Amino acid sequence: MNKRLEVLSLKVKAFFVQKLFKINDTPQRVAIGFGLGVFTGIFPGAGPLAALFLAFVFRANRASALIGSLLTNTWLSVVTSLLAIKTGSAIFKVDWQTVRAGFSSSVGNWQWQVFLPVISGYIIIALALGIIAYIAALLILKWRKR
Repeated sequence: MNKRLEVLSLKVKAFFVQKLFKINDTPQRVAIGFGLGVFTGIFPGAGPLAALFLAFVFRANRASALIGSLLTNTWLSVVTSLLAIKTGSAIFKVDWQTVRAGFSSSVGNWQWQVFLPVISGYIIIALALGIIAYIAALLILKWRKR
């Protein structure tokens, strides 16, 4: 049963990727929307609604923002959480294992020693991956228009 869910999940993601390249808008607006969607999909507590809001604010394509958010919302969280903890801990010069332990045990009871490194790490990781997604989408969309 678990294998079927994985296959279904991959099919749904492939469908969204196909739809991304069929959006009738400028490559820049689609790519910006996709980058914003990836950013909000990775950042904890944000997601599709935040992606739509940011797309509206930045006048980006809302459909591509939604697609970017849905593609990254859950499956990257395991990878990005550890990366965010390590990145934020390095910035604040604290032991990442201590932050990870505090993050795991402090659900609902945030401590600033844990909160700041984790959120800072998430901001950096989400921005970096959002920019990479923007550039990749822009290059692919421009290449496909030729």
